[in-house]
Amino acid sequence: MLSHYYTVKGQGDHEIVIQKSRFISHIARATTEAEAQSFILEIKKKHWDATHNCSAYIIGEHNQIQKANDDGEPSGTAGVPILEVLKKRDLKDTVVVITRYFGGIKLGAGGLIRAYGKATSEGINATGMVERKLVQIMHTNVEYTLLGKLENELRSSSLFLLKDIHYLEAVTFDVYVEEDKIESYQAWITEMTNGKAETTSGDRLYLEQDV
Repeated sequence: MLSHYYTVKGQGDHEIVIQKSRFISHIARATTEAEAQSFILEIKKKHWDATHNCSAYIIGEHNQIQKANDDGEPSGTAGVPILEVLKKRDLKDTVVVITRYFGGIKLGAGGLIRAYGKATSEGINATGMVERKLVQIMHTNVEYTLLGKLENELRSSSLFLLKDIHYLEAVTFDVYVEEDKIESYQAWITEMTNGKAETTSGDRLYLEQDV
C-alpha cells in the first residue's frame, strides 16, 4: 500500500464553451477498470446526442491501467490530452469523460488538444482533489490520572490525530498515526507518560485531506 497518493474528491461536472462548442467534463473516482468503464457508459447514455464523449482513466498504485479514447475526434487530440492532465496532476484511480457538443467552428488539432486539456483541468479544479494518507490506528492505554494531560497534548498535536477515547477500567486513546511516524509516536507516548502507557497497533486505513 502506498504511504500517500492523490485522487479526486468525488464525482463532479463542469462546463466550458470554446468557439461555440460546449465541453462538459465529468469526473469520478474509480478503483477498478470495470468501475471506470461503467462510468463512461453511464455518461454516454446520458449524453447520447453529443458529438463526442471522449474519455481517459488511470488506475492502480503504480498507474498500471491507463486508457484513452478519442471517440471520433482526430487521433490523439482528445483522450491523450485528458490522460496527460491526470498524469501531470499525479492523480490515481480517476476517470474523466469530456462531452462535446459541436458549435460549428472547427478547432484544428492544436485547438482540440488545448480544449480537452483545459476542460479536464477545470473539471478537476471544480470537483476537488484529496490526498489519501496511509495511517495506522494506535490504541494507547493509560491510567485515569494521565487522562487530562494526554488528551490535551493529543488534541493540540500537529503530528498525530485523535480518533476516539474509551473510558473503561483504564483509558484507551485511539490515535491515527502515519506509518512513517509510528516509532516517533511510541517514543512520544513514552515521554508523555513516563513509560506508564501500553500501546498496540490496530487497523490500517487511508485518511483523506483536501488539497
